[in-house]
Amino acid sequence: MKNDRMKNQYRVNEQIHVREVRVVSEGGSEVMPTRKAMDMARQQGVDLVEISPNAQPPVCRLIDYSKFLYQQKKRQKEMKQKQVKVEVKEIRFGPQTDEHDYQFKLKHAQEFLLEGNKVRAYVFFRGRSILFKEQGEVLLLRFANDLEEYGKVESMPALEGKKMFLYLAPKKAGVAKKSQQKRDREAEEAKANEAVAAESAPTDGGLFGNAKNGAEALQKLKKD
Repeated sequence: MKNDRMKNQYRVNEQIHVREVRVVSEGGSEVMPTRKAMDMARQQGVDLVEISPNAQPPVCRLIDYSKFLYQQKKRQKEMKQKQVKVEVKEIRFGPQTDEHDYQFKLKHAQEFLLEGNKVRAYVFFRGRSILFKEQGEVLLLRFANDLEEYGKVESMPALEGKKMFLYLAPKKAGVAKKSQQKRDREAEEAKANEAVAAESAPTDGGLFGNAKNGAEALQKLKKD
């Protein structure tokens, strides 16, 4: 079923019913009658494959379609293996977290960010500890500063009920998710457009820097 969907992604040979097409290759491109393009494909022992159906005229390539589908399937499998599911990992602090516990959680946050996950750190204020919300803000700012090498701040510390949250994203930008078929088609269309453009072109021509600690970062932010 999956292979059938891939085969139906492109029109091939007699499935192409337009009067003329633009055939692109490494040497450039040429507009010609579709019948002539099919004859050329047969002479070369390959297929006429419509890469960009919305172009005027549609853009085609002379390629071995079976080999082309195999390469697409192989590329899709490789991309699937490389895909990493981005998760949001939580790190919880108290307003008076000791240094040992802080360093332990800092190390875990570094690992989460290196793995490509986001981090949601928060300070939980229990009962009257809400009076120490500024101390919790300082703690989160220090946390962000210590993780500057690994992640970037998505939102500054903000109090929500009894919790103050800080959101961090990994430094490596994620890739927007698209279907493999769409990526393959876009890649092929890009190649076709580059060939057309080449033929028609003229011939002449630390959020917090190095703050010593979270308190200094907080004071700086308040002054601003």
